[in-house]
Amino acid sequence: MKNTDDLIVELTKNCKTQEDFNDLFRSLKKRGLEAALSGELTEHLGYDKHSRSTARKGNSRNGYSKKTVTTAQGKLELEIPRDREGEFEPQLVERHQTRFDGIDEKITSLYARGLSVRDIQEELSDIYGDGVSATLISNVTNAVIDDVKAWQSRALEPLYPILYLDCLVVKVRQDKRVINKAVYLALGVDADGHKELLGMWMSQNEGAKFWLGVLTDLKNRGLENTFIVCVDGLSGFPEAIEAVYPKAQVQSCIVHKVRSSLKYVSWKQRKQVASDLRKIYAADTIEAAELALEDFANQWDDDFPSISQSWLKDWEQLTPFFAYPKDIRKAIYTTNAIESLNMSLRKVIKNKRVFPSDDSVFKLIYLAMRNISKKWTMPIHNWKPAMNQFMIRFDQSQD
Repeated sequence: MKNTDDLIVELTKNCKTQEDFNDLFRSLKKRGLEAALSGELTEHLGYDKHSRSTARKGNSRNGYSKKTVTTAQGKLELEIPRDREGEFEPQLVERHQTRFDGIDEKITSLYARGLSVRDIQEELSDIYGDGVSATLISNVTNAVIDDVKAWQSRALEPLYPILYLDCLVVKVRQDKRVINKAVYLALGVDADGHKELLGMWMSQNEGAKFWLGVLTDLKNRGLENTFIVCVDGLSGFPEAIEAVYPKAQVQSCIVHKVRSSLKYVSWKQRKQVASDLRKIYAADTIEAAELALEDFANQWDDDFPSISQSWLKDWEQLTPFFAYPKDIRKAIYTTNAIESLNMSLRKVIKNKRVFPSDDSVFKLIYLAMRNISKKWTMPIHNWKPAMNQFMIRFDQSQD
C-alpha cells in the first residue's frame, strides 16, 4: 500500500501549471464530497452499498441526481445519491444548497466592510470565477434582514447604567428622489461595564419627539432603568428622557458643548479658549468648576459673551458627572463611545453614496456592527467602583 508521500507524488506528477493544480483540487473535492454523501446515505439506510441483498430491507438506493454547487475551486457538478422512498436528506450538501466553502460568509464579510456589489464580485472572481453574480450577492445579504428584525426586537437587560444616544445621517433613495435620513443609535453599558448596541431606528429628521419613541421602544423591550443618559444638546431631549426614565440623570455631552462654544471663535484664539474651557470640566469638584466658569467669563465675555451664558444655561445637564470618581467621569461626560462607533460606521458607509432603501441601510449597519462589537471585550476602566456609586445613588433616589 502506498504511503501518503507516494500518493501525493503520483497525483501531482502531471501538474505543470496553476490550472493543472486547480483541476486536481476540483477533482479531489468532487470525489470527496460524493464519497461523503454516499456515506450519509449508507448511514440512513443502515447497510453498505455493496452489501448482500439479504441485508437490504425496506428502503434502498435509487441512483443519483445531478447538482451544481459553487465552491472555492469553482463550480462542481455533483452526483447526489437518492433513496427509493425519497426520505434521504443530505446534510453535507443540503437539498436546496447551491454554495459551499462558506461563500455566504465571505460575501457578508466583504459587504460588512462597505464594499459595493461590483467590488465584491471582483474580490471573489479569482476564487469563484463568474459564479458570484450581483443577484447572488443581493440574495445572500438580503437574508440578513430577518436577523436584523430579530435583533431589533430582542429582549434587553433590565438595567444599563449608562446610555448613549446619538444619530448619523445617510442618503436614501425614496419616491424617486434622494433624501437625508437620520439613523438613531442607542449604545448601552451593561451592569458589567461592557458596551452593547441596543438598537437602531430611522426617520427623515433628528428630533426629540422621535427620540421619545426610541426610548419608549427600549422600555417596552425590557430596559427598566438607566442611571446616566449621555446626549448631545438637542432641544427637548432632556424632557423626552424624563418622560420615560424619570430617575435618570441627563448628561449633556461636554465634547459637543465645547465644539459648539468654539464655533464662532477665531482660529487664532481657539486654542486658548479651548484650554480655558477645559479648566471647567476637568476641575476636581463642581465648586471648582463653578469658579473656573467665573474666571472664564471674566477672561472672555468681552469677546464671546454667549459662551459663558450658554454654559450657565445648561449647567444642570453639563455637571452630573462631577458626582462620580474622576476615573469614570470621561466615560460619562462625553458621547465619545458612540461617536467612535459612528466614525467606524461612516468608514463603512462612505462607499454607499446613496442607499436604495431603508432595509439596505439597516442591513449594512447591522453587519458592520457585528464586526465592530467583536472588539468590545473589556469593560470600562475602573467600572466596579463606579457601579457601586451608581447603585447607592439610585437606591437613594428611590427613597
